[in-house]
Amino acid sequence: MGGSMKSVLRQASGLLAVMLLAATVPATGFAAGPSDTAPVLFNAPEMASLIGDGARYPMFAKELQRTRKEVDAAMRAGIDVPVPKDPGGGRTHEQHKRNYTTLYGAGLLYRATGDKAYADYARRMLLAYAKLYPTLGQHPAAKNEAGGRLFWQSLNDAVWLVYSVQGYDAIRDTLSAEDRKTIDDGVFRPMAKFLSDDQPQVFDIIHNHATWACAAVGMTGYVLRDPAMVEKALKGTDLSGKAGFLRQIDLLFSPDGYYTEGPYYQRYALQPFVVFAHAIDANDPGRKIFAYRDGVLLKAIRASVQLTYDGYFFPFNDAMPDKSLRTDELYQAVAIGYGVTRDPSFLSIAKWQGRTTLTPEGIEVARDVAAGKAQPFPYASMLLRDGPDGDQGALAIMRSGPGDTDQVLVVKNTAQGMGHGHFDKLNWILYDNGHPIVTDYGAARFLNIEAKDGGRYLTENQTWAKQTIAHNTLVVNEASHFDGKVKLASTLAPKQVFFADAGVTKISTAQMVGAYPGVAFRRSLAQLEIDGLAAPLVVDLMRVHGDKPAQYDLPLHFAGQIIDAGFPLKSNLAERPVLGKAAGYQHLWVDAVGTPDAANARLTWINDNRFYTYRMLPPAGASVILAESGANDPLFNLRREPVLIERVKSAGDTTFVAVLEPHGAYDPSAETTKGSTSRVKALRHERTADADLVSIDLVDGRTVSLAVADDADAAREHRATIDGRAVSWKGHFGRFDTPAAGAGARP
Repeated sequence: MGGSMKSVLRQASGLLAVMLLAATVPATGFAAGPSDTAPVLFNAPEMASLIGDGARYPMFAKELQRTRKEVDAAMRAGIDVPVPKDPGGGRTHEQHKRNYTTLYGAGLLYRATGDKAYADYARRMLLAYAKLYPTLGQHPAAKNEAGGRLFWQSLNDAVWLVYSVQGYDAIRDTLSAEDRKTIDDGVFRPMAKFLSDDQPQVFDIIHNHATWACAAVGMTGYVLRDPAMVEKALKGTDLSGKAGFLRQIDLLFSPDGYYTEGPYYQRYALQPFVVFAHAIDANDPGRKIFAYRDGVLLKAIRASVQLTYDGYFFPFNDAMPDKSLRTDELYQAVAIGYGVTRDPSFLSIAKWQGRTTLTPEGIEVARDVAAGKAQPFPYASMLLRDGPDGDQGALAIMRSGPGDTDQVLVVKNTAQGMGHGHFDKLNWILYDNGHPIVTDYGAARFLNIEAKDGGRYLTENQTWAKQTIAHNTLVVNEASHFDGKVKLASTLAPKQVFFADAGVTKISTAQMVGAYPGVAFRRSLAQLEIDGLAAPLVVDLMRVHGDKPAQYDLPLHFAGQIIDAGFPLKSNLAERPVLGKAAGYQHLWVDAVGTPDAANARLTWINDNRFYTYRMLPPAGASVILAESGANDPLFNLRREPVLIERVKSAGDTTFVAVLEPHGAYDPSAETTKGSTSRVKALRHERTADADLVSIDLVDGRTVSLAVADDADAAREHRATIDGRAVSWKGHFGRFDTPAAGAGARP
């Protein structure tokens, strides 16, 4: 994993830091004395009982078998500690990764089985590292100031240390004093020094790189019985508390447990947060680390699960769309979370994962799953605020039901997300019927595939994936939000105006000011459950205010095969022109253009066995562009994905209105189709003095109207007229369902 290390907080180090360390009496207490060598990162007596218990609990027995198979194969292959050479995905990179997972597994297997062959294998490998590590300088494939020694970036060195020190902790008391000193002084002390004192520009920033480094150094401090090392990890290299693990908990999570870099990096950063917190809790319970900031780390574990659909993380910011809860970070987090809380809903996640950990917490998970104690995880509609004080926007999640594959509308009204953030304020995605329907590209990267630029982020991550046109939100004059500048974007966040997560109408309203000079835009996205429809409708209402004429583009990236366009299209058959020259537009082929009107502005596509119709109410003079990603991509780094772009050249103020309707079913086995045409007959919009009215006319004669007021005052009353009928409501929104002629109206 990685990202730009350009925005760093450099702290004092060197002689001053040494003097501070020497003069400071650590606040950290240790469960073990300085001469003790027994494990400190887990409960050794409990570990000794695991082998007997494991046979009784299938999940743990399976994990024991899996780990044995992996470690036994590595033992048969022999010790391989190569001189570092390759970037991500290369042979030496992958071997050092295998080594840290093997060291970790061998240590746990020794404690779980008592087989000293595992301890001896870990000993021999660590002695090989003690011989190699002191000879290493900066990695030959390093490309920036965060270069590592074992790996091309120091982040991976920190990950190596987090895993390896746990394996070392498990076998350290089996070593001779000479071997222990060789390994302590040849591997773990110098690695901890390299990650902290030698790289304060990484260690003292607020970022996932520093989280891994602090966890690595702090856990090493506990294992080596070095309180000063632990204090440095907790409070930063100068011990001021302006950096370090505790400050990262303060600044990287919102009060709701949302991690500022987004769901994908929440998954990745969660592991060092929870495993180091677990070590702190074991060695210094007086800190009450899991209660810190109102239990925000436990909230973060739960939020991580909420940030998924069918187990896969929402792909916002620099994200890989194939990352799910079946990942080592979440195996650890779920087991530790269950060990702290005994929340039975964690057990249902463990069942879905099909894995647990070779730890006392893992045996508890396996035991209680086998005992039938699991309860469904409470997937829910919710607002996850962003920013340490919860005032930097939010992520709005609207679920049509409690299951993890019911329809989910997710609205990204969050802050920038630092260097991993994308320029996509008020963006949204939709999942339905088990699939992503309105999509987000995520990152342009082939993780650890060496042939694709060493597995790093590709050039196209900057030129396409981060640019605003690659997302489902407003683009002004073919330029990205904040002109694509992270530093500026980090100073401004959207305002979450309103959120309602209950009943048949769920709605989010947010506003963005400052993404473009002189432009403000406000967006309401609503999920409407309607009797007789297979799935909820999504209503999209965006009002744009600009202080001068401009071109506005509103893209919709979707997944599926186009079935029908309601308006005439002029297709580019002989050649595919490119849409623009910069800000992501250079990566779009133009397949067709059209000029729809209010009666025919719709596009229908099919995804799996369900149809989707996107119906627009185009502003005057608007055109629609059907395009596909992949232009100016000579190395085929981009996925080919379709996009619809609604374009209008405006005097300044514009309103975009649309509704997305899932409908019908296709059965390829029976060769039958039903409901392939939309049940929405028309879409209407009206502006009152203080509200917008969006009316959806259905083919059966019913009308569903959504009224959205400008303000969010719950006590304020609003009035309007819908089809000649006076209506009123209190608060931000009102919904009015009018039945077909002859039936009574339902407000």
